[in-house]
Amino acid sequence: MKLSDLLNLSINNLKRRKLRTFLTVLGVIIGTASIVVMLSLGIGQSEAQKEMIESYGSLTTINVYSPSMYGSQEAGTEPLYLTDDSIEEFKRIEHVTGASPILSFSAIAKQGAYEAYLNLQGVGPEYMENIELSEGHLPKPTDQELSIVYGNQMIYNFYNSKTGEGFWSGETEPDVDLMGRSVFIIFDQNAYYSQGGTDADGNVIAAPKKYIIPTAGITDGGPTGYSNYSYGAYCDIDLLKAKLKSIFKKEQIPGQPANSKGKPLSYFVYDSAEVYVDDMDHVAEVQDALSRMGFQASSNMEWLEQSQDSMRMQQAVLGGIGAVSLFVAAIGIANTMMMSIYERTKEIGVMKVLGCDMGNIRDMFLMESGFIGLAGGVLGIILSLTISKVINVLYLNSQAAMYGAAGNISRIPLWLLLLALIFAVLVGMLAGLMPALRAMRLSPLNAIRNE
Repeated sequence: MKLSDLLNLSINNLKRRKLRTFLTVLGVIIGTASIVVMLSLGIGQSEAQKEMIESYGSLTTINVYSPSMYGSQEAGTEPLYLTDDSIEEFKRIEHVTGASPILSFSAIAKQGAYEAYLNLQGVGPEYMENIELSEGHLPKPTDQELSIVYGNQMIYNFYNSKTGEGFWSGETEPDVDLMGRSVFIIFDQNAYYSQGGTDADGNVIAAPKKYIIPTAGITDGGPTGYSNYSYGAYCDIDLLKAKLKSIFKKEQIPGQPANSKGKPLSYFVYDSAEVYVDDMDHVAEVQDALSRMGFQASSNMEWLEQSQDSMRMQQAVLGGIGAVSLFVAAIGIANTMMMSIYERTKEIGVMKVLGCDMGNIRDMFLMESGFIGLAGGVLGIILSLTISKVINVLYLNSQAAMYGAAGNISRIPLWLLLLALIFAVLVGMLAGLMPALRAMRLSPLNAIRNE
């Protein structure tokens, strides 16, 4: 029997029992849609978690801290500081593509009646390249003057110095324009808050000098967007060091440690550093190497791995719940095919007496069950796409989206659709295998005598 004849015969047999075929296909539709939707929720949450972690920083970036600067150094041991020598040592580690020191300095920014505490961070060009701007430009290593990139949320830290009121205490958005108007920076906070008083020698403390530092740019995100850079202020590290040296001269720079005699160090000590790795697969290896050097190292990659382990377990549970529906559909297919054998016993007997090959009889029933799986899989995919669309619309319009990661909560990749379709066809054919073998083994004489 030709393949085309088998196809026509199988399709006609299904058409003769429309209601039973429809109900069986309906079971496959529900089962397929259940698996796809359940897995899409797991995939959506996993990808949203990954996107949220990536928004806090690159997955190939390792943050390095000095235990001496953060009070975690063991007592009686030599201080372990992050210095230029440390940065050069980091760059020599295998799979490291670059490293940027981070020098944090606490200053005060003023514009008109408004002022704000400023955590000014001097960073290298490798760090600066990761910052996306909505306006302005990034400082360049060749620049001669210090300039600052402000986070898009930075203006909300400004408060009215006359009234003490700010955005977080109920005032409207501060009248601050970081790009359009001059910003004054006060580096000597001790003098600023002690001005008018007297020092240990009885001398009156003068007001500190204010420096007009131009604004280079504003980070991307607008008035409501948030990123790892939204509340920071960034500048070129070499220009910041030069500025601090010119301001404090031989005095100890605030935030910098002193030697055993209480005198300023001849070099800068950094609060932290970022180490850049060539691939996510090597992050853990480099992180271990940094830890063996005595530094504290952390990365977004380790948080991602922990969350992904939890998400994989969640996906398995969701997929298992959906698979139960498809298993029930498989039982329905097997029942339909068994009933078809009982109803067509005499027909099967006649086909055998006329010399029909046993394999053709088996293939006919397998094709019928496969068609049920194929039809249910295609319609189930269409249903799952519709349900996924509804879920995403409801999620984005709900309060939950305000506290979760942006984007769809249900995501259906192409590979999932193809896998679901193949799985539905295979389930259909496997469910029809036992009835097909039974039909193949029927005795021709007994089948013809059957009433």
